[in-house]
Amino acid sequence: MPVTKRDYYEILGVPREADDSALKTAYRKLAMKFHPDRNPNDKEAEEKFKEAAEAYGVLSDGQKRQAYDRFGHQGVQSAAGGGGFDPNQFTDFSDILGDFFGFGDLFGGRGGRQGGGRTRQQRGDDVRYDLEISFEDAIKGMSAEILVPRTDPCESCKGSGADSNDGLTTCPICRGRGEVVFQQSFLSIRRPCTQCNGRGQIIRRACFRCKGEGYVRSERKLKITVPAGVDNGTRLRLSQEGQPGANGGPPGDLYVVLRVQEHSVFDRNENELHCRVPVNVAQAALGTQVDLLTFDGLRTVKIPEGTQTGDQIRLKDLGVPYVNGHGRGDLIVHVDVRIPAKLTREQRKMFETLRDTLPAENEPQEKGLFDKVKDYFM
Repeated sequence: MPVTKRDYYEILGVPREADDSALKTAYRKLAMKFHPDRNPNDKEAEEKFKEAAEAYGVLSDGQKRQAYDRFGHQGVQSAAGGGGFDPNQFTDFSDILGDFFGFGDLFGGRGGRQGGGRTRQQRGDDVRYDLEISFEDAIKGMSAEILVPRTDPCESCKGSGADSNDGLTTCPICRGRGEVVFQQSFLSIRRPCTQCNGRGQIIRRACFRCKGEGYVRSERKLKITVPAGVDNGTRLRLSQEGQPGANGGPPGDLYVVLRVQEHSVFDRNENELHCRVPVNVAQAALGTQVDLLTFDGLRTVKIPEGTQTGDQIRLKDLGVPYVNGHGRGDLIVHVDVRIPAKLTREQRKMFETLRDTLPAENEPQEKGLFDKVKDYFM
């Protein structure tokens, strides 16, 4: 009793008016699900894979699809000369599965044909370069020239790695095609030739300069611009200044990683700058003015009377610029009131007199400490 075949549209799970894109998408999903490589020793999955391939093979062909829509399976068998669907007509399914869900390696990888075979274009490696800059350069920005080690295509062999005088010969395994074909189930599947790595040629005599590598090591001088406001660990990306790609692939990128030196006076917290200004007890009590050398020149900082240790004075817009933005942070001055460790005889008498005029800790204080100091010295 003959086996009744399922409807091709039903197999792919698409409506009868589905376009080529919908057919291809539906087949991809089924092929990924039931492919023999993902279902080893599973006869049912293999049959479903064949069934999906047969359905797609008919419906993706305009003439066969038209015959199938009119006459069903009988019409397709007649169009094929009575033999029905012929799986051997599909010699390369890489256009359908090659770049889908990691099947690139199975079907020869991405990239176009070169010299009759498939070669995989590979993007070059990214390169890291550490650059140490001063704290002031990080605040203000700078330009610098750097020497970056890298590899460049060998000029003698043009990157082939072979002697320019007949150094290449046709690969004996793939016979110049760059790929080999093997049979899996009913599919003829292509793989890059492992002997020549998909090039179709092998090196008979290596280039004397690059020793067959196709690349030479060199240094490239590059000018970079460090914007104002960068911080320790900031990465600057230079597009396509990394290692060259293989088989005509694009170069990688260069990442310049900044290391900012510490400063003897200023500390940084995001876009704020912080520093400490020491004053003596009399200056703190009476108030004073202190000259502070900032990254914007000399600034006079007013210390108000009665200032305590740890009090902060905010100077607007004297901090770190915002990278690629507008405005700046603030400069925060932390006041550090210093108590003298040694006193002269005259100073000691003055402090003793001041001490006698101040109330004890358990007595009510009509005036604060700094008011007493102010009254004494005025």
